Amino acid sequence: MLAKRIIPCLDVKNGQTVKGINFENLKYAGNPVELAKKYSDEGADELVFLDITATNEGRQTTLKMVEKVAQNVFIPFTVGGGIKSVEDINNLLLAGADKISLNSAAVNNPDLIKEASGRFGSQCVVVAVDSKKINDDFYVFINAGQKNTNIRVLDWVKTVEKLGAGEILLTSMDADGTQNGFDIEVTKLVEENVNIPVIASGGAGANPQHFVDVFNLANADAALAASIFHYGTLPVPKLKKELKDAGIVIR
Repeated sequence: MLAKRIIPCLDVKNGQTVKGINFENLKYAGNPVELAKKYSDEGADELVFLDITATNEGRQTTLKMVEKVAQNVFIPFTVGGGIKSVEDINNLLLAGADKISLNSAAVNNPDLIKEASGRFGSQCVVVAVDSKKINDDFYVFINAGQKNTNIRVLDWVKTVEKLGAGEILLTSMDADGTQNGFDIEVTKLVEENVNIPVIASGGAGANPQHFVDVFNLANADAALAASIFHYGTLPVPKLKKELKDAGIVIR
């Protein structure tokens, strides 16, 4: 079994880390550079940094912030938000990102996935999929969860894999911020239908069993969380110890 990864997520707005519930009611959660350094020091396996308003505000991710984070962490670091072109991706990689995350841009221009993986390698390209359940099926949302694309999640994840995505960051909008546990149903569905790693996101609470379940029941390759790490309700070292005790192979 490949080792499972624990990934803190920094949702950034106006230069500050924020967290909401179901993509709404955002609250301040700390300085992104300080949090990134803390998680790197605590033994997180990777970090994800998402500039959550860049797309809706029609701007690029703040490169200076990316540079500062990159200078303070020693683990792989994924950046997303406002990316529209291969040039944007190149700039982020030069600023210190190890991978980039495409969401709205990938839906609006699927060829960007192909171009990016062709130029930088598929290991650099993460496609973020924001999923919401409607009438017994899961659909892809973009623009920070504000727009329903009417594309089925299952169709989209198969497409992005063919186009060269190296990984899928799957966020359940239904579970996001609820701290009631990951969405096992949609995570398992995606995991069983693609051959690239799937990062489960949305719903992690302070109960380590949430992580045990998403690894054992849905076979996620990695689990991403925000609130429990930002507010210290389940620190990374404690979570990793609990997972080891539960027999989960982690890094």
